[in-house]
Amino acid sequence: MSFEACAQLVEKADPLRFRVAMAAPVPARQILFPLYAFNIEVARAPWVTQEAMIAEMRLQWWRDALEEIAQGKTPRRHEVVDALAGCLDREGAVCLDGLVAARRWDIYKDPFEDRAHFDEYINATSAHLMWTAARLLGPADEAVVRDFACGVGTANIFQAVPALQAQGRVPLMDGSENGIVQLASQGIVRLDKAASARKDVSKQASAALVAGYHARPVLRMVQATPERVLADALDTNPARDSLRFLNVSLRGWWR
Repeated sequence: MSFEACAQLVEKADPLRFRVAMAAPVPARQILFPLYAFNIEVARAPWVTQEAMIAEMRLQWWRDALEEIAQGKTPRRHEVVDALAGCLDREGAVCLDGLVAARRWDIYKDPFEDRAHFDEYINATSAHLMWTAARLLGPADEAVVRDFACGVGTANIFQAVPALQAQGRVPLMDGSENGIVQLASQGIVRLDKAASARKDVSKQASAALVAGYHARPVLRMVQATPERVLADALDTNPARDSLRFLNVSLRGWWR
């Protein structure tokens, strides 16, 4: 029942990753759905309250749950935690703890301290999740997965910029058109670097990387027309998006 609850949560709250999980082999879904459900719960924790202390407590609750899993203890009862405990090992729990810690930035309205802080946030919120999924699914080179995931995370934050700014956050180090283009270009460099080493990611682990199928078109769109970011105009054509998803699912995440 906990696995079914995770699948239902992902279907409702994260349609992109639901599509990815459903396209994966059935055994892979037992890993992807709990991880994606966990990511939803953690990502929304800072936004369900205006009280910073309560948001901190919500994130700490998930860190405590991960610590219980890492230590091999019987974890607290929760549908997502139950499913997570069934697929996560100690290394995965420690890695995901870093994801939860990074989400503390979402609680407050301070900008990123510097580019290194921004990169750490992208690595933790995007690459920790994708690497954990890939590692649990099959053999993969961590650096390759993280390069790809950081490119994906850059595309994701571009899509979230208007909503984040509406909540008083400062998601970009340089919000000028030139700064946006540079950031998009760096994201594409990470995608290309990962694609050049795609042989180092097994077919089994590749199921986790399909979740980044949308990143390259988004980054290219930002490169060409950076004003789309602030105008909240990065939506892709649904038919074209579906075709790309099919292509990536069948031919490989590096497409």
